[in-house]
Amino acid sequence: MSTATRLLAELEEKKSHFGDGCADRKFELLRQLEHTKLPTAAAVQRLHEALCYLRAYPDSAALLTKVTDLLDHFDERDDLLRFRKQLQDSGIVGTTIRYSFFRNTAHWLSQRFPGALEVVWKGYEKEELLTNRLALFASWPETPGLDEVVWPAQQWVRRLAGPDTSDADFLIHRCAMLGRSEQEREAFYEELELELDLHPQPGTPSRSRALLPGRPVHFQTAPLHRERPDLQEALKFRAREIPVDEAAGEVLCTVAREAMVLRHRDLDAFAYGDPRDVRLFDCGNGLEFAVIGMRPERRLLLEAVYAYVTLKNGVPIGYVLTSGLFGSSEIAYNVFDTWRGGEAGLVYGRVLGVTQQLYGSDTFTIYPYQLGGDGNTEGLQSGSWWFYQKLGFRAREPEVLALMERELAAMKKSKTYRTPIRTLEKLAQANVYWSRGKQRDDVIGIFPLANLGLAVTDYLAERFGMDRERGERACAEEAARLCGVRDWQKWDEGERLAWLRWSPLMLILPGVEKWSAEELTALAEVARSKGGRRESDYVRLLDGHKKLRAALRKLAAATKVE
Repeated sequence: MSTATRLLAELEEKKSHFGDGCADRKFELLRQLEHTKLPTAAAVQRLHEALCYLRAYPDSAALLTKVTDLLDHFDERDDLLRFRKQLQDSGIVGTTIRYSFFRNTAHWLSQRFPGALEVVWKGYEKEELLTNRLALFASWPETPGLDEVVWPAQQWVRRLAGPDTSDADFLIHRCAMLGRSEQEREAFYEELELELDLHPQPGTPSRSRALLPGRPVHFQTAPLHRERPDLQEALKFRAREIPVDEAAGEVLCTVAREAMVLRHRDLDAFAYGDPRDVRLFDCGNGLEFAVIGMRPERRLLLEAVYAYVTLKNGVPIGYVLTSGLFGSSEIAYNVFDTWRGGEAGLVYGRVLGVTQQLYGSDTFTIYPYQLGGDGNTEGLQSGSWWFYQKLGFRAREPEVLALMERELAAMKKSKTYRTPIRTLEKLAQANVYWSRGKQRDDVIGIFPLANLGLAVTDYLAERFGMDRERGERACAEEAARLCGVRDWQKWDEGERLAWLRWSPLMLILPGVEKWSAEELTALAEVARSKGGRRESDYVRLLDGHKKLRAALRKLAAATKVE
């Protein structure tokens, strides 16, 4: 074993050990590795991952300073420069990221880093579609050339873009000029299926420098907490909520979006994050959640959605996607590869506590994909289903519960028994649930939300046919008269939009015409709050309106899917 390989292996072994002189040894290993050329691209990446780990879990101020310096100058390493191409998509500073970004993220990157994006033309499969749409990107006097000159799409885009604009920036910008709405522009752009390279420039996202600056640092001097959390106790925990102004909210939204870009993911809750609806929840010991709500125009009709960036000493180590409705929440929990196997249980307990704090939920559900279902092979191989089972989550389907009992019996019989992948696939086909109190059915995953959408469709189709725009205006005015609202058109833009979207639903609530003036006023407040600054306020108002909740249950039960 070479000296470089030996040093790296020892660093990896010691990175998650704390106390008893560990900090000094880690510092010495980093000092030696700083100027040691590593023999392979894989070794360079392993060193980088160890540094990222230590930045989130530093033993001491001296070690953190050394780690930060090495990461800040990682793109200057000779071995990084040597293996740059092989390290594409690693997220290491100085390397390229290749991904088919959604329109919103592509446009965001193009505006922030002009010239950094490049279309991957090799193997492009939508050549004919792009060629047929080129005239939409050009002005009318250019059409004779487009009609008569037969060039490949790449050549035409290069000619149209000019010498000072990249092909990617041209297509992204011109697509943004089309359509009446954001949704139309998204559909148009994403039909082109453009794969893009994000080349490194000063300031482009990298895992090496991913950090929310200015956060207090907790130095890890004791062993990590690896115990499984007690969920009843976890829900009693109250994080310290730190208010965030809009400027700081914008910074947190950027940290979240960059974390997704670096890992080939595009999460709507971050891409359309609202800087006005951002908070920090401080759980102590350097663990924080940046909780980000969505812009009013992107919010769902009924559920509220928040996404969290999990921060450890300011370093993004994972993310969480949550929704809230009727005192229940769905949670999708992800720890980035570098930090898996550490304090996953502790962090998950804090996730539930913060989610309960945010929505007031007493019931939680996990969707199949998080368990390894719906093609999530990584979830299957990591045993996600058993992680949640051991925490107390259970399916509601009798056949899944019976299969679980058979697996538990097999494990009891043989300590070496492991659940086969095919069995895990069957277990992961259904949601699992955990409730703080009595089990109920009006929760996310069971409550038939689709039925409410169908009821609105039937109502609008019967009254207005193809003229949905007229229907929207008419319903908004009728709902205003019903609830005694006279000034809704003077509300903030988000609140007006929420009123327009909620008005047909309000009109078809069973028995709504017999509600008291107080109940109708409260109904109007629920609808308005859906477009307010904090979507969590809407959750509390909806959950507190017993008449509305009962009417929604009745409407869903009365609507049939045929």
